[in-house]
Amino acid sequence: MADTVKLRSLASPEKRRPSIFWLLAGLILPIWSCMVRYRFTRDSKLPATGPFIFSPNHYSEIDPIAMGGAVWHLGRLPRFMAKASIFKVPVVGAILRKSGQIPVERDGSSRSGSSANPIGAASMLIEQQSCVVVYPEGSLTRDPDLWPMRGKSGAVRLALESGIPLIPAAHWGTQDLMPRYGKRIHPFPRKTIHVAVGEPLDLSRFEGKHIDQKIVNEATAMLMTEIARLLGELRGETPPAELWDPAKHQQSETGRF
Repeated sequence: MADTVKLRSLASPEKRRPSIFWLLAGLILPIWSCMVRYRFTRDSKLPATGPFIFSPNHYSEIDPIAMGGAVWHLGRLPRFMAKASIFKVPVVGAILRKSGQIPVERDGSSRSGSSANPIGAASMLIEQQSCVVVYPEGSLTRDPDLWPMRGKSGAVRLALESGIPLIPAAHWGTQDLMPRYGKRIHPFPRKTIHVAVGEPLDLSRFEGKHIDQKIVNEATAMLMTEIARLLGELRGETPPAELWDPAKHQQSETGRF
C-alpha cells in the first residue's frame, strides 16, 4: 500500500477569501471529521491558483462529500457540475450559485448562466479561476472489485477544448463508510480515506489537432489508466489489465444494477 501521511489544510488565496464555503465547512466538516480521517500520499498536491479539473474514481454514493473534503484539505474550494434543474430549487439553488457550482443542461439546451457544453463550463472555470470535480466514469463503477471502469468523455473533452489542466486522483476507504448502493452510513468506528493525487495528465500530444472521437477516446483511456494506477498504489494491488466495460457484461452504465 502507498505511503500516506496526514496533511494540514493548506490555505490558497481562494480559500482565504470569505465565502459561503466558510459557512458550509463550519457546519459539515466537524460532523464529517467525527466519521472520517484523511491520509494523503506524500506527492498529493493541487495547484494553489488557477482553474483545473479534478478527476477521481467513483464507487460509493458518498464519494462527492469525501472528495469535496479532500479538495478542501488540499487547499482549494470544491465545485461540481450539477443538473441545471437543481439550481431552481429554493435555498438549495441559492447555495449552489453562491458556492460557484456549475449548472449543466442535460438535455443539451443552452440557457443564460448555465453550461450545456465543455466550452461553456470551461469559461465559468476560467472566470472563477476554480477547480471542478468531474467523475470520468459518469456513475458508480460496475467492476465487482471496485476498480475504475471504462471512462466517459466529459472530463477529457473539457480539458482538451479548454487547455485547463486535468488532474487524475484516486481514493480508497469510502466503501467502508457507505458501500456501493448502500442505504446506510456506517460512521463508527471512524474510517480512514486514503487519497492519491497524480500529476496533471500530459495531453501535449494532442495539441493543435482536431479533437475527434478517436483523440477523445485515446485521452480518456490515458486518464482512466492513470486513475487505476493511483488506486492500485493505495490498495497495494495491481489493477486489471483491461478496465471493466459494462457493455461487454450486458450492464447499463447508469442507475443501479
